[in-house]
Amino acid sequence: MPSAGKITEFLQPGGFGVRMDTASYAGYVIPPYYDSMIAKLIVHGKNREEAVATAKRALDEFQISGIDTTIPFHQNILLNNAFLSNDYNTNFLAEQDIMK
Repeated sequence: MPSAGKITEFLQPGGFGVRMDTASYAGYVIPPYYDSMIAKLIVHGKNREEAVATAKRALDEFQISGIDTTIPFHQNILLNNAFLSNDYNTNFLAEQDIMK
């Protein structure tokens, strides 16, 4: 789960197919009463496989220190076979052990 605290490092990904929406930065203090979305990563590609690859690269490049984030959770989803084969539904998180 994300956490309140001071962001000590904030290096966002970039490049073709990557867009970041954020107002966060190194030194920013997230109060305990915050909206938990401190950044939104948006990726695209010419097809689903390319978009997934771009998302993997972007999440690997994204460096945030000082707080906990959901980056590892999203990285695990992008490695999940059911997700990669486009075989998922609204029970996906309950059915899969994403955080192994």
